Amino acid sequence: MDKTYEEDLLKVVANATLLLEPHDLMLTDFTSRVDSSSFPRHYVLYWELGSKVKDVKVEPDPKVMEKCCFTVEESLDSVYRKGRRNDKNIGPLKLKVVRSGAFDELMSFFVSRGSSVSQYKTPRSVTNEDAVKILEAAVVSKFVSRKIPSWELHELHSSR
Repeated sequence: MDKTYEEDLLKVVANATLLLEPHDLMLTDFTSRVDSSSFPRHYVLYWELGSKVKDVKVEPDPKVMEKCCFTVEESLDSVYRKGRRNDKNIGPLKLKVVRSGAFDELMSFFVSRGSSVSQYKTPRSVTNEDAVKILEAAVVSKFVSRKIPSWELHELHSSR
């Protein structure tokens, strides 16, 4: 599977979260992992969302969230997009929204294993099986990218 760097992941997630703003939603934290338990392997993003409006329940619109998935995929590098489109080595990206407080639980988990509270930073890629279990237990909704990214189109735009 292609290698996605943290800086690239931060950019593509920031790009996708722009779609949340008109719906008064915001991303409060996120992480990712590669799910290689099935073929084709695929990326999973875990997002904790918040409301920009006080005391309003967070209810993401499925169409908006699917568009977020696709925006992430379209924003990833050409190796990823080509793998999704041509050789089918990469499956559709999955976005899982977790309940409020899930990332606090994740931090508590890592602190209990020796991480410093004052220097803790949410990992942008999670590989620890117990950490993944914490996230999976907190999932409240799931979305998948239903469209295949067009790597040729992106290459044309980036060359201009």
